[in-house]
Amino acid sequence: MTELSIIIVSFNTAKLTIEAIESLVDVCSVELKSGKYEIIVSDNDSKDNTVEDLKNLKEKSKIKYLTIIENKKNLGFAKGNNVGIKKANGKYLLFLNSDTVVRKDTIQTIVGFLDTHKDAGAATCKIEIPLGGIDEGSHRGFPTPWNAFCHFSKLEKLFPKSRLFAGYTQGWKDFSSIHAVDAIVGAFMMVRKEAGDQIGWWDEDYFFYGEDLDFCFMLHRNGWKIYYVPVVSILHYGGVSSGIKKQSQNITTSNLERKIMVQNARFAAMKIFYKKHYENIYPKFVTWLVFKGIDFLHKKNTPKINS
Repeated sequence: MTELSIIIVSFNTAKLTIEAIESLVDVCSVELKSGKYEIIVSDNDSKDNTVEDLKNLKEKSKIKYLTIIENKKNLGFAKGNNVGIKKANGKYLLFLNSDTVVRKDTIQTIVGFLDTHKDAGAATCKIEIPLGGIDEGSHRGFPTPWNAFCHFSKLEKLFPKSRLFAGYTQGWKDFSSIHAVDAIVGAFMMVRKEAGDQIGWWDEDYFFYGEDLDFCFMLHRNGWKIYYVPVVSILHYGGVSSGIKKQSQNITTSNLERKIMVQNARFAAMKIFYKKHYENIYPKFVTWLVFKGIDFLHKKNTPKINS
């Protein structure tokens, strides 16, 4: 029986996708050769030879446990993952970004954690970024209006350990110990199949960004816990496809038009999440303020074609 299905959504990250798979082969060779683990790449119509390179790698290395899905267009992250899920056979599914390097013992440790923590719907490891520190999205509270305000106004940075002002990063928790969090990032998210089936997997209303927060919100709503397990780690370059993150500006594959599209999707995701989970909870004037704030941030952060 397949224990773990590793799903990677790729889009114009050929070199990094190959490196990510090679890191998996290096640290999980025994499990992959035995069929205990499998790798599924859902490619979103890349134009940079990603599919050709994957096929060459599979043929050259005789990798029988690698499934390559060729989507006919860019489906986005949520739908791309859902396509991969249809091919998955594991009792656990690991959603892994293409711009990651997996380190020794990381996957086996998280699998073992889920084996022994039956209340866990999902878990992640310590996700390090090239500039130092951890990926902010790997350890989060939910973006309530207050948490979002403190995050974007930088109050959170002034009081990083405060329960009142650092609700989005949950900075008062011990980042060196295992503990439950509200949400983790889709760059490395291992999910119990039973839990994913229960919530219907990824909400395809989200094209890019926000879908991992929504996924975690739905897990919590259905009684599952989500854990941060920093005893093992991966490296996440971050933003290589999107081009909007500082740590990957020197290796991004994104052009200006792509960056604008990603920013549009990013801020659209904020509104989708709010409408789905908060609109019926908060007064209408709060909703008005939230949407005005999102529009302001959208305009501020989106580059212009002629700039």
